[in-house]
Amino acid sequence: MTTDLSSLTTAADQWERMATKNFHDLESAYRRDVHGISMGSTWTGLSAQAASGRFDVTLREFQKAQTEAKAIASLLREAHTGFTSLRKQLESVRSDAIKAGMKVSDQGVASFDTTDLTDAERHAMVHDPDYRSSINKAVTAWQLVIDQCVKDTDAADKDVQTALQSVVVDSDLQDGTVNGFNGQADGNIDQYLGKQKAPHTRTDGWPHMGFTVTGPKYGKEGSLKAYIDAFHETAKGTLAQGDLRLSGVADIYGGGRATANYGFNDKGVVGKAEISAGVRGLAEGRVEYGPWVGGYTRGEGFVGGEAGVNAKATKEELTVGAKAFAGGKVSGAAGFEVAGLGIGGTAEGWAGPGAEAWWGLKKDDDGTFRLGGKAGASPILGGAVGVEVTVDPHKLSETAGDVAGAVGDGVEAIGDGAGSVKDTVTGWFD
Repeated sequence: MTTDLSSLTTAADQWERMATKNFHDLESAYRRDVHGISMGSTWTGLSAQAASGRFDVTLREFQKAQTEAKAIASLLREAHTGFTSLRKQLESVRSDAIKAGMKVSDQGVASFDTTDLTDAERHAMVHDPDYRSSINKAVTAWQLVIDQCVKDTDAADKDVQTALQSVVVDSDLQDGTVNGFNGQADGNIDQYLGKQKAPHTRTDGWPHMGFTVTGPKYGKEGSLKAYIDAFHETAKGTLAQGDLRLSGVADIYGGGRATANYGFNDKGVVGKAEISAGVRGLAEGRVEYGPWVGGYTRGEGFVGGEAGVNAKATKEELTVGAKAFAGGKVSGAAGFEVAGLGIGGTAEGWAGPGAEAWWGLKKDDDGTFRLGGKAGASPILGGAVGVEVTVDPHKLSETAGDVAGAVGDGVEAIGDGAGSVKDTVTGWFD
C-alpha cells in the first residue's frame, strides 16, 4: 500500500529512451561505419561474404534490441496501470468496511469496531448469540473481500513477473544468435500469460481447437477468440549481397476463427469483431537496396466466407471499416519505397457476393506509419482496389545521416583537392 508505483513509469520512460535514442543511434552508427564496409565493391571474396553474414546478424540484433526495450517499457506501464487500479480497489473496500462498522489493521485484518457501541450493544455482544453471530459473519465477509483484493494484487504481481521474464527470451532459434534480443517481444502482459497458462484453451491433437476470453483489466481491452486450425504452414527466405537484400515468404492456412476486441482506456477506444472460415494462401517477394530503395510484390488467394466490423481510435491507430464476403478472391499488390517513404496499391477479383470498405492510419511495432484505404463490391462478380502510403522514420533518419555523411566526405575531398593543388602550384614557383 505504501509502494511508490511511479517508479514503474519512470523505468518505462528510461526503457523507451533506450530504444528510441541509444539503440537506434547505435544501429545507425553500426549500419554506417561497420555494416557498410561489406556493402561496397572494393572488398570481395570469402572473407567479405563471411563478414557480411555476421554483420547482418549484428545489425538485426540492434533492431531487435529496440523492439525488446519498447516491449519492456509497455509492460512496465501496463503494470503501473494495473497496480494503481488494484490498490484503489483495496482502498475502496477498506473504506466501505470501516463505514460498515469494521476496523482494518495495517496488515489487512478485519475486526468489529467496538469504540462507539452503546451499553446495550455491548451487553448484546456478550449475552445475545444471534447478535454475536451476525457480527462474526460480517467480519468474515469483509475479511474475505479484503483477502481477495490482496490475492488479486499478488496474482497481478506474478503475472508481471512472468511477462518480464518471458519478454527477454530470444524465441528465434534461426536468427544466427543464441540468447540474443527478442525480436518478437510483445508489450501486452496477457500475451505471455497465454503462452504460460493458456486459460480456457484446449488442444486435442489435430486439428487444433480453442476458446479464450480475457476481460478488460490492467488498462487493456477485453478479447474473445474461438478457433479451429486445420493446418498452417509458413516458409521464409532471405538472400543478401552487399547492399542488395532479397526476401520472400509463403503462407497457407486453413480453418475458422471468430475474434472480438473491445475496451475504453487511457490509450483510446477499441471495438472490433471478425469471423472467417476457409483457406488462405499468400506469397510475397521483396527487394531492398540498403535503407534507401525497396519494392515488393504480393499475391493472395482466399476461398470461404468472412465478415467483420472495426472501429479503433488509439495513440497507435485510427481505423474504421466493415466487410462481408462469401466465395473466392484473388488479389495482387505491389509497391516501392524510397528513403523511408513508400506507396503501394492492391487490386482484387471476387467471385461471390460481398462488399468491403475501410480506411485507417496506424503505427506498426517497428515504428512505421501506414495510411491507406480499400473499397470493393460484388453482386456475383466484382472486386476491390486499395492504396497504402508508408513512412518509416528510422529509414528517413538513416538516409538523412548517409546524405549528411556523403556531403561531409565531399567537402573534405574538395578541401583535400584544393590543398593538393595549392601544394603543386607552390612547388612550381619554388
